[in-house]
Amino acid sequence: MTPARTPGTPAGARRRVADRATTDVPTVGPDLLVADVRRLLGSRGFSYSGHVAVVDDARLVGLVPAERLVAARDTDPVRSAIDMDVPRVGPDAFDESAASRAARRGERVLAVEREDGRFVGVVPPEALLLALVTEHEEDVARFGGYLARTAQVRSPLEERVVRRLWHRTPWLALGLVGAMASTVLTASFEDDLARTVVLAFFVPAVVYLADAVGTQTEALVIRGISQGVSLRTILRGEVMTGLLIGAVLASIFLPFALTVGDSLRLALAIALALVVSCATATLVALGLPYLFARFGKDPAFGSGPLATVIQDLLSIAVYFALATSIGGA
Repeated sequence: MTPARTPGTPAGARRRVADRATTDVPTVGPDLLVADVRRLLGSRGFSYSGHVAVVDDARLVGLVPAERLVAARDTDPVRSAIDMDVPRVGPDAFDESAASRAARRGERVLAVEREDGRFVGVVPPEALLLALVTEHEEDVARFGGYLARTAQVRSPLEERVVRRLWHRTPWLALGLVGAMASTVLTASFEDDLARTVVLAFFVPAVVYLADAVGTQTEALVIRGISQGVSLRTILRGEVMTGLLIGAVLASIFLPFALTVGDSLRLALAIALALVVSCATATLVALGLPYLFARFGKDPAFGSGPLATVIQDLLSIAVYFALATSIGGA
């Protein structure tokens, strides 16, 4: 099939019906006999021949499905086999809406005609299916909260390994730098760790829980971006949620920290560190995706690794600061 395409249609943009339609279909007058129509079909190949377009004075009367043409008698006029109820759309209609309309009516094709009724062509079944699949992928992309356009979502999944490395490695290298910074930051508390070894036991818990809270917020924010929700709309509710989640986790973790650390002051410092770390992780996860989206970058690649680096550094700093000042380490 060779569809008639509108020049300059950008990848990922909403497509018109005319972009998926084909004009190379068998076209006959309403009084032509079925036998003559069959001879026409056998005389040459068409881009699409599953239906025969019946036109009168360049205006579409209806379409004749191939199965009706096979069942009809040679001496019958082709008008006797016409399907008059085929969906008709203008060439400027959006293809996903038109395809959905055809699917709901149980039709395999769409007839395309201008406002004056002049016949343009048909959108064949494979083009309708492609339009529906494309729309489905876009809906999944929006729901998942990554990108609004299918072409942008599919590109990272279909690109070559070298391109994947190019897109991902810089952000992961930044994460490696963050890991080095975390090591240096932890080493700066070497004397405190030497005096109170138990401090090291709780670092993974504080860092992991803060990252987990931030990841949840980040997923919601990216989904909100794809739906056009403003940062202001999300900000207050998510900040309060981050604080409450931190408080709940801290209250659950407090008895465990008291048992392992054998110090009420240290357990309270760890619990407070959880509250503060969860709150800061929420703020980081709120801001970064919006910054990436504002500068036209894919938040699926960059905001996750960068948020993890920042959250980890802040969590470690908060933990050791509180543990040494309040916990008496």
